[in-house]
Amino acid sequence: MTRPAPTADIPAREWSGRDDGPGPQHLRWHGAVTPLRPGDPPGACTLVGFRSDEGVRRNQGRPGAVRGPVTLRHELSSLALPTPVRILDAGDIEVVGGDLAGAQRRLGGVVADLLGHGHFVVVLGGGHDVAFGSHLGIAESGLLAPGVRLGVLNLDAHFDLRADAVPSSGTPFRQIAEYEATLGRSLNYAVIGIAQSSNTVDLFRRADTLGVRYLLDDWCTTATLPAVEAFVDEFLRRCDAVHLSVDLDVLPAAVAPGVSAPAAFGVPLEVVTRVCEMVAAGGKLALVDVAELNPRYDIDNRTARTAAGLVHRVVTRRGGGG
Repeated sequence: MTRPAPTADIPAREWSGRDDGPGPQHLRWHGAVTPLRPGDPPGACTLVGFRSDEGVRRNQGRPGAVRGPVTLRHELSSLALPTPVRILDAGDIEVVGGDLAGAQRRLGGVVADLLGHGHFVVVLGGGHDVAFGSHLGIAESGLLAPGVRLGVLNLDAHFDLRADAVPSSGTPFRQIAEYEATLGRSLNYAVIGIAQSSNTVDLFRRADTLGVRYLLDDWCTTATLPAVEAFVDEFLRRCDAVHLSVDLDVLPAAVAPGVSAPAAFGVPLEVVTRVCEMVAAGGKLALVDVAELNPRYDIDNRTARTAAGLVHRVVTRRGGGG
């Protein structure tokens, strides 16, 4: 008996936005996105949201990221597409009653099904606990056949390797490392944008123990962009499939005030954008998740618009199928 495909907790809605007229010359996101339906052909860019504040709350952060997926879709809706791209919306997974682990498993089930059917997946968070759910989906999708090397590249001010007994938005990559260890695999994990002042000596030691490669935020300026590009090139050479995770708190607070923990320094948007474009164009990107958009603390929708712009760059540089 065939098992039914996992479905989202909250079905996708029809998109709407600015309409300048018919035809591809006027195409915007809302005109390209359709709700995911059984039997949709493979090769599309498919969105799934993760409505979660629970991990942020446990990590003593500022709640509000639960509205991230809805807000991010709103900001994406009227962005103009340069060429037709097939985009599907699979709806949202929601944390109910504090059951973060259950929501992560459900997200993993939906992601695994999408990847298994040949879609490129964009996960809209939510707190950074979204990353563990994303990884469960990659691991269970069949994408990681023997010999396939997965690389996880995190744009983030934090390692998110905390040893807390209760999982949170500060533990996802430690959880991923432990999960991979149970399968006899090591984690190929790299981080761009680490803030020294936001990570204890213990976290740096844990990163070193796990073989994490990283760049500090003050190593990631526009003047040092060639060194950042070299770091990304080396990372891409070490893997066959990529999970890109973008925590918006990697950006300067002036650019991204609407996050749980605004950056005191941050990585310039130009550098973050270049990294995303390189990974998208590298031919290995299987999934990207965007985390920590907190509309409650945003100013003039700066963070939401920036997040939408990054998603737009990834999707259009990679292509979403036809």
